[in-house]
Amino acid sequence: MNAETPKAAELSLPQAFLLLATNDKDGKPEVPVYALRTTLAGAILAELDLIGAIRLRGKHVRATGSAPPTEFQHELELIRHKSRPHTPKRWVSMLEGRAEVQRVYERMASLGIVEEVGEKHLGLFRTVRYLEKDHAPEAALLKKIQEALGGAPSDAAPSDAVPSDSKAPDAGAPGPEASGAGALAPEAGASEGGAPEGEAPGAGTPKARAQESKAPETRTLALIALLQAAGLFGKLFPDADRSRASELAKDYWPSRAVEDELRMIRLAQEEAATL
Repeated sequence: MNAETPKAAELSLPQAFLLLATNDKDGKPEVPVYALRTTLAGAILAELDLIGAIRLRGKHVRATGSAPPTEFQHELELIRHKSRPHTPKRWVSMLEGRAEVQRVYERMASLGIVEEVGEKHLGLFRTVRYLEKDHAPEAALLKKIQEALGGAPSDAAPSDAVPSDSKAPDAGAPGPEASGAGALAPEAGASEGGAPEGEAPGAGTPKARAQESKAPETRTLALIALLQAAGLFGKLFPDADRSRASELAKDYWPSRAVEDELRMIRLAQEEAATL
């Protein structure tokens, strides 16, 4: 890995997910295209959440007052300037698409992680694949996830049992307006991955769980949750402790939004098949 190639911790969540969701040899997705695009949209929300650019307030995603520079500035501006707030599921459905996937691939190609390969069909149509060029970032991601899964289970309370403001914040942790992955954990019965308006962030989120167990990084836990939502986790880690993975990543609002959107897509496909 050269000096310009980012390590696993430096990859954005969309980059990390797309890297793990792409076959190393042929550049094809390891999940259906619709699942790839939908989960990538959730990963964009998760990334903006982690850097403090957005947070979940009740049932709606809202931009915070300030945020560090991000390669997803366009998506952040969409959220910031929308005339009315939307639920996480609604934002996933609005952000999913081929263009978003292409943009993340191209960014990784510029970093030397993947390389673009074009294929012509009948001399007319061109299919673009992105083959792995540097395996080090993916290997580092897999190692981080394996280490997270191998840690001792936490004794985290249920997400609705302990409000996050009952714990002293970590030194240097962002304030309420710049919370990372620990934005509101959905309460049972909340619609579309949201919690009742005004409720405090739950302790069951990846950030809270990482703080309590002093184990995996928030970014790693968020990635685990996204892999589970996409149906990719079992393929990458067939021998992993599924209960441990579920404990680490449960109630993470971006992944719940992905699951809700994928459920609606599959229902629509099943209904169309019966017509």
